[in-house]
Amino acid sequence: MLIACWSVKGGSGTTVVSVALAAVLTRSSPAGVLLADLGGDVPAVAGLPEPSGPGLAEWLASGDTVPADALSRLELSGPGGLSVLASGASPVPAAPGRAEVLAALLASDPRPVVADCGCGPQDAGLAVAAAASVSLLVLRPCYLSLRRALQAPVRPSGVILVSEPGRALGRDDVTCP
Repeated sequence: MLIACWSVKGGSGTTVVSVALAAVLTRSSPAGVLLADLGGDVPAVAGLPEPSGPGLAEWLASGDTVPADALSRLELSGPGGLSVLASGASPVPAAPGRAEVLAALLASDPRPVVADCGCGPQDAGLAVAAAASVSLLVLRPCYLSLRRALQAPVRPSGVILVSEPGRALGRDDVTCP
């Protein structure tokens, strides 16, 4: 099962939702859970040290020069059966067709897979969100997010509305005394 968490606007909480969902799934999955980081912040939120080696960005940019099975060698071990595919640091865009290969590999993994697709979703995130058996749009209750969600390139199978009391600025925060 591939679950993709994505948003149409940065700062909506896809990483927190993805890590929390993966943590819950590790409790019921004897095979463990794979968490793919296409957003860039998963290791920090999961309490793992920042990886120093290559990650998904480098694998995506490599094209056919790196075999598909090399993806498993990039996995980092986390707590309780959680494995993380870190985002990497390569600014190079994905090689043509490589995003679709990633989506197919994640969808065929025998473990439950949660993908933090970040905002957009763009490039690989779009391919993964489109291939997911469950595609979750993560939104904060604001006009801009709702407006952009109507134009989203992927139709979600569910929506997670993140609301944090005290996070949004109110009238008293922006008016002069």
